Amino acid sequence: MPYAVTWLDVFTSVPLTGNGLAVVHDADDIDEATMLAFARETHLSETTFVQTATDERADYRNRIWTMGGEVPFAGHPSLGTAVAVARRHGERSARYVQQTKAGCQPIEVEFGGYAARAAMMQQPASFGPEPDLGDVMRAAGLSAGDAHPSLPPQVVSTGWDHLVAPVRDEALARAAPPDRKTLRALLEPLGAGVLYLAAVDLDAGCARTRGFFPDHAAITEDPATGSAAGPLLAYLRERAGTNELTIEQGVQIGRPSKIECSWEQDRPRVAGDVVVVAEGRLLLSD
Repeated sequence: MPYAVTWLDVFTSVPLTGNGLAVVHDADDIDEATMLAFARETHLSETTFVQTATDERADYRNRIWTMGGEVPFAGHPSLGTAVAVARRHGERSARYVQQTKAGCQPIEVEFGGYAARAAMMQQPASFGPEPDLGDVMRAAGLSAGDAHPSLPPQVVSTGWDHLVAPVRDEALARAAPPDRKTLRALLEPLGAGVLYLAAVDLDAGCARTRGFFPDHAAITEDPATGSAAGPLLAYLRERAGTNELTIEQGVQIGRPSKIECSWEQDRPRVAGDVVVVAEGRLLLSD
């Protein structure tokens, strides 16, 4: 049977920038091998499959796949999927609770003009180990002296573990040439999905970031990593009292993105613009 597919760009209001996402609707009967195969077919950082929720608190279940396999949670697939669901249901404004392997996350969607606006509440933050600073910078192709002098690397999660690694300035973040073998050796023992380099301006409440993860064939640089933006805000709130943060990412790979983060009650709220760029059907043979 054909499955409706929505293709979107997330954390941007400009088509063909931001972080691309393919959403497959009504996917209850698609098996996991096919999900992985289609995720590889799209060659996007993530592809999602909307299924019937198995948690009574949720409106739908969001299965999130990279080219390497399913992941427990991610940022731009959460916002983009909510926009795709609202568009498919003909809703200009919606509040959903999505179910992922990390739990249930509330998401708000508002259409206005060409782009939609979406925001989600991530899980409360958990703070993990602080790996050796030299090892972290080496995996990024940098030296220990390039690290931020007062913000050490740390694993942080608001649904998925990521390694937050502040550097001294934006020029260093731009120039970082990570090594796949060293990056994999660093992240896998930590259980972290992404090395998130961040040049942070605490006074201005902004950051320039780059997100790297080793996939099955190479290093992938993520245009916008919403699941790391929440942890970065949580990290900076814990260490510097930051409650709001605007993140720019993806510039180096020609996919500029903007992520807006704020702290609400006990967790980060991550928001951004979303644009639909294509709609179609996925045709699978019996």
